[in-house]
Amino acid sequence: VAMTYLRTSDLARAVGVHPNTVRRYVERGWLPPVQRGANGYRRFTQQHLDCLRVASIVHIATYPGRALRPSANKILRRAVADEWGAALEHARAHLALVHSERAQAETAARLLERWATGAVDEATECTLRIGQVASLLEVSVDMLRNWERNGLLITPRNEHNRYRTYGPAEVSRLRVIRMLGRAGYSQMAMLRMMLRLDRGETANLRHVLDTPAPDEDVDTAADHWLTTLADQEAVARRLLAMIEEILSARTGRQASPA
Repeated sequence: VAMTYLRTSDLARAVGVHPNTVRRYVERGWLPPVQRGANGYRRFTQQHLDCLRVASIVHIATYPGRALRPSANKILRRAVADEWGAALEHARAHLALVHSERAQAETAARLLERWATGAVDEATECTLRIGQVASLLEVSVDMLRNWERNGLLITPRNEHNRYRTYGPAEVSRLRVIRMLGRAGYSQMAMLRMMLRLDRGETANLRHVLDTPAPDEDVDTAADHWLTTLADQEAVARRLLAMIEEILSARTGRQASPA
Protein backbone atom coordinates (compact mmCIF):
# COMPACT_ATOMS: atom_id res chain seq x y z
CA VAL A 1 0.00 0.00 0.00
CA ALA A 2 1.42 3.37 -1.03
CA MET A 3 2.19 5.80 1.78
CA THR A 4 -0.27 8.67 2.05
CA TYR A 5 1.53 11.94 2.67
CA LEU A 6 0.12 15.09 4.18
CA ARG A 7 1.01 18.72 3.54
CA THR A 8 1.82 21.39 6.10
CA SER A 9 -1.60 22.91 5.51
CA ASP A 10 -3.27 19.52 6.06
CA LEU A 11 -1.74 19.20 9.53
CA ALA A 12 -2.48 22.79 10.42
CA ARG A 13 -6.12 22.45 9.36
CA ALA A 14 -6.59 19.14 11.18
CA VAL A 15 -5.35 20.51 14.51
CA GLY A 16 -6.55 24.09 14.13
CA VAL A 17 -3.19 25.86 14.17
CA HIS A 18 -1.38 28.17 11.75
CA PRO A 19 0.93 26.48 9.20
CA ASN A 20 3.82 28.45 10.67
CA THR A 21 3.15 26.69 13.98
CA VAL A 22 3.71 23.33 12.28
CA ARG A 23 6.99 24.54 10.79
CA ARG A 24 8.11 25.93 14.15
CA TYR A 25 7.32 22.65 15.90
CA VAL A 26 9.42 20.77 13.34
CA GLU A 27 12.34 23.15 13.90
CA ARG A 28 12.13 22.70 17.68
CA GLY A 29 12.02 18.91 17.49
CA TRP A 30 8.44 18.69 18.73
CA LEU A 31 7.58 16.69 15.60
CA PRO A 32 9.63 13.87 14.05
CA PRO A 33 12.10 14.78 11.27
CA VAL A 34 10.30 15.39 7.96
CA GLN A 35 11.38 14.08 4.59
CA ARG A 36 10.93 16.13 1.43
CA GLY A 37 9.64 14.92 -1.90
CA ALA A 38 11.26 15.46 -5.28
CA ASN A 39 9.36 18.73 -5.53
CA GLY A 40 10.89 19.98 -2.27
CA TYR A 41 7.64 19.87 -0.31
CA ARG A 42 7.58 18.41 3.16
CA ARG A 43 6.03 14.93 3.32
CA PHE A 44 4.18 14.55 6.61
CA THR A 45 2.65 11.27 7.78
CA GLN A 46 0.03 10.18 10.29
CA GLN A 47 2.86 9.96 12.85
CA HIS A 48 3.48 13.68 12.42
CA LEU A 49 -0.21 14.45 12.76
CA ASP A 50 -0.48 12.38 15.94
CA CYS A 51 2.55 14.14 17.43
CA LEU A 52 1.17 17.54 16.46
CA ARG A 53 -2.05 16.77 18.31
CA VAL A 54 -0.07 15.90 21.43
CA ALA A 55 2.30 18.87 21.05
CA SER A 56 -0.59 21.29 20.63
CA ILE A 57 -1.81 20.32 24.11
CA VAL A 58 1.59 20.02 25.78
CA HIS A 59 2.81 23.42 24.59
CA ILE A 60 -0.42 25.41 24.73
CA ALA A 61 -0.60 24.98 28.51
CA THR A 62 1.06 27.55 30.79
CA TYR A 63 2.90 25.34 33.24
CA PRO A 64 3.44 26.76 36.73
CA GLY A 65 7.05 25.69 36.99
CA ARG A 66 8.13 22.97 39.38
CA ALA A 67 8.11 19.54 37.75
CA LEU A 68 5.00 19.86 35.59
CA ARG A 69 6.56 21.16 32.37
CA PRO A 70 9.41 18.57 32.32
CA SER A 71 6.83 15.88 33.07
CA ALA A 72 4.64 16.91 30.13
CA ASN A 73 7.66 17.17 27.84
CA LYS A 74 8.52 13.52 28.57
CA ILE A 75 5.20 12.52 27.01
CA LEU A 76 5.93 14.39 23.80
CA ARG A 77 9.49 13.07 23.53
CA ARG A 78 8.22 9.50 23.63
CA ALA A 79 5.58 10.32 21.02
CA VAL A 80 8.19 11.85 18.71
CA ALA A 81 10.30 8.72 19.16
CA ASP A 82 7.23 6.69 18.09
CA GLU A 83 7.12 5.02 21.51
CA TRP A 84 3.43 5.44 22.19
CA GLY A 85 3.23 2.83 24.93
CA ALA A 86 5.86 4.77 26.88
CA ALA A 87 4.02 8.02 26.07
CA LEU A 88 0.89 6.55 27.62
CA GLU A 89 2.74 5.58 30.79
CA HIS A 90 4.23 9.08 31.05
CA ALA A 91 0.78 10.58 30.54
CA ARG A 92 -0.58 8.53 33.44
CA ALA A 93 2.37 9.55 35.61
CA HIS A 94 1.87 13.19 34.62
CA LEU A 95 -1.78 13.10 35.67
CA ALA A 96 -0.78 11.53 38.98
CA LEU A 97 1.80 14.28 39.53
CA VAL A 98 -0.71 17.06 38.85
CA HIS A 99 -3.24 15.35 41.10
CA SER A 100 -0.63 15.14 43.88
CA GLU A 101 0.25 18.83 43.54
CA ARG A 102 -3.42 19.73 43.65
CA ALA A 103 -4.07 17.58 46.72
CA GLN A 104 -1.13 19.22 48.51
CA ALA A 105 -2.45 22.70 47.68
CA GLU A 106 -5.95 21.79 48.85
CA THR A 107 -4.60 20.36 52.11
CA ALA A 108 -2.62 23.55 52.72
CA ALA A 109 -5.72 25.68 52.10
CA ARG A 110 -7.76 23.61 54.55
CA LEU A 111 -5.06 23.88 57.23
CA LEU A 112 -4.91 27.62 56.62
CA GLU A 113 -8.63 27.90 57.30
CA ARG A 114 -8.28 25.88 60.51
CA TRP A 115 -5.32 27.97 61.68
CA ALA A 116 -7.18 31.22 60.98
CA THR A 117 -9.98 30.17 63.31
CA GLY A 118 -7.60 29.10 66.06
CA ALA A 119 -8.12 25.38 65.52
CA VAL A 120 -4.39 24.64 65.25
CA ASP A 121 -2.42 24.42 68.51
CA GLU A 122 0.63 26.63 68.92
CA ALA A 123 3.85 24.64 68.51
CA THR A 124 5.90 26.49 71.09
CA GLU A 125 5.28 28.49 74.25
CA CYS A 126 8.68 30.14 74.63
CA THR A 127 10.34 33.04 72.86
CA LEU A 128 12.91 32.13 70.22
CA ARG A 129 15.65 33.90 68.30
CA ILE A 130 15.81 33.92 64.51
CA GLY A 131 18.40 31.14 64.31
CA GLN A 132 16.34 28.92 66.58
CA VAL A 133 13.21 29.49 64.48
CA ALA A 134 15.11 28.75 61.28
CA SER A 135 16.31 25.46 62.77
CA LEU A 136 12.85 24.60 64.09
CA LEU A 137 11.14 25.21 60.76
CA GLU A 138 14.04 23.86 58.66
CA VAL A 139 14.35 27.04 56.62
CA SER A 140 17.21 29.50 56.25
CA VAL A 141 17.60 32.69 58.24
CA ASP A 142 17.60 34.56 54.92
CA MET A 143 14.22 33.03 54.10
CA LEU A 144 12.76 34.28 57.39
CA ARG A 145 14.13 37.76 56.73
CA ASN A 146 12.77 37.67 53.19
CA TRP A 147 9.28 36.81 54.43
CA GLU A 148 9.44 39.68 56.89
CA ARG A 149 10.82 42.08 54.27
CA ASN A 150 7.94 41.19 51.95
CA GLY A 151 5.35 41.96 54.61
CA LEU A 152 4.22 38.44 55.49
CA LEU A 153 4.78 39.12 59.19
CA ILE A 154 6.04 41.77 61.58
CA THR A 155 8.52 40.37 64.07
CA PRO A 156 8.72 41.94 67.55
CA ARG A 157 12.17 43.05 68.71
CA ASN A 158 13.83 42.97 72.08
CA GLU A 159 13.70 46.53 73.38
CA HIS A 160 17.25 46.29 74.75
CA ASN A 161 19.28 44.72 71.93
CA ARG A 162 16.79 45.01 69.02
CA TYR A 163 17.11 41.29 68.24
CA ARG A 164 14.08 39.68 66.65
CA THR A 165 11.99 37.66 69.10
CA TYR A 166 9.54 35.02 67.93
CA GLY A 167 6.73 33.99 70.24
CA PRO A 168 4.03 31.32 69.76
CA ALA A 169 1.93 33.51 67.42
CA GLU A 170 4.88 34.34 65.14
CA VAL A 171 6.11 30.74 64.98
CA SER A 172 2.62 29.49 64.21
CA ARG A 173 2.21 32.07 61.45
CA LEU A 174 5.59 31.13 60.00
CA ARG A 175 4.57 27.48 59.94
CA VAL A 176 1.56 28.43 57.82
CA ILE A 177 3.69 30.59 55.51
CA ARG A 178 6.18 27.75 55.05
CA MET A 179 3.39 25.25 54.41
CA LEU A 180 1.74 27.46 51.78
CA GLY A 181 5.05 28.18 50.09
CA ARG A 182 5.94 24.51 49.87
CA ALA A 183 2.49 23.79 48.47
CA GLY A 184 3.20 26.19 45.60
CA TYR A 185 1.45 29.42 46.56
CA SER A 186 3.23 32.65 45.69
CA GLN A 187 4.31 35.21 48.25
CA MET A 188 1.86 37.66 46.70
CA ALA A 189 -1.00 35.23 47.28
CA MET A 190 0.11 34.71 50.87
CA LEU A 191 0.50 38.46 51.46
CA ARG A 192 -2.97 39.12 50.06
CA MET A 193 -4.42 36.54 52.41
CA MET A 194 -2.40 37.64 55.47
CA LEU A 195 -3.42 41.29 55.02
CA ARG A 196 -7.04 40.20 55.00
CA LEU A 197 -6.48 38.07 58.08
CA ASP A 198 -4.71 40.91 59.93
CA ARG A 199 -7.81 43.03 59.44
CA GLY A 200 -9.74 40.42 61.39
CA GLU A 201 -11.45 38.95 58.32
CA THR A 202 -11.32 35.15 58.48
CA ALA A 203 -14.04 34.32 55.95
CA ASN A 204 -13.34 33.19 52.37
CA LEU A 205 -9.57 32.96 52.88
CA ARG A 206 -9.34 30.22 50.26
CA HIS A 207 -10.95 32.55 47.72
CA VAL A 208 -8.62 35.40 48.69
CA LEU A 209 -5.60 33.12 48.41
CA ASP A 210 -6.70 32.10 44.92
CA THR A 211 -7.88 35.46 43.56
CA PRO A 212 -5.39 38.18 42.56
CA ALA A 213 -6.45 41.72 43.39
CA PRO A 214 -7.09 44.13 40.47
CA ASP A 215 -4.14 46.32 41.49
CA GLU A 216 -1.54 43.54 41.56
CA ASP A 217 1.11 44.34 38.96
CA VAL A 218 2.18 40.76 38.22
CA ASP A 219 -0.17 37.85 37.75
CA THR A 220 1.53 34.44 37.86
CA ALA A 221 0.13 30.94 37.98
CA ALA A 222 1.11 30.64 41.65
CA ASP A 223 -0.95 33.75 42.48
CA HIS A 224 -4.10 31.69 41.80
CA TRP A 225 -2.65 28.28 42.49
CA LEU A 226 -5.85 26.31 43.17
CA THR A 227 -7.41 27.41 39.89
CA THR A 228 -4.14 26.81 38.03
CA LEU A 229 -3.87 23.23 39.27
CA ALA A 230 -7.52 22.51 38.50
CA ASP A 231 -6.87 23.68 34.93
CA GLN A 232 -3.67 21.61 34.78
CA GLU A 233 -5.54 18.49 35.85
CA ALA A 234 -8.10 19.04 33.08
CA VAL A 235 -5.26 19.40 30.54
CA ALA A 236 -3.56 16.24 31.85
CA ARG A 237 -6.78 14.25 31.55
CA ARG A 238 -7.32 15.53 28.03
CA LEU A 239 -3.77 14.59 27.08
CA LEU A 240 -4.16 11.09 28.50
CA ALA A 241 -7.45 10.56 26.64
CA MET A 242 -5.88 11.74 23.38
CA ILE A 243 -2.96 9.33 23.63
CA GLU A 244 -5.32 6.46 24.42
CA GLU A 245 -7.32 7.44 21.33
CA ILE A 246 -4.19 7.61 19.16
CA LEU A 247 -3.00 4.24 20.41
CA SER A 248 -6.37 2.68 19.70
CA ALA A 249 -6.41 4.09 16.17
CA ARG A 250 -2.85 2.93 15.50
CA THR A 251 -3.71 -0.57 16.73
CA GLY A 252 -6.75 -0.59 14.44
CA ARG A 253 -4.70 0.47 11.42
CA GLN A 254 -2.06 -2.19 12.10
CA ALA A 255 -4.75 -4.85 12.39
CA SER A 256 -6.39 -3.87 9.09
CA PRO A 257 -5.64 -6.13 6.12
CA ALA A 258 -3.22 -4.75 3.55
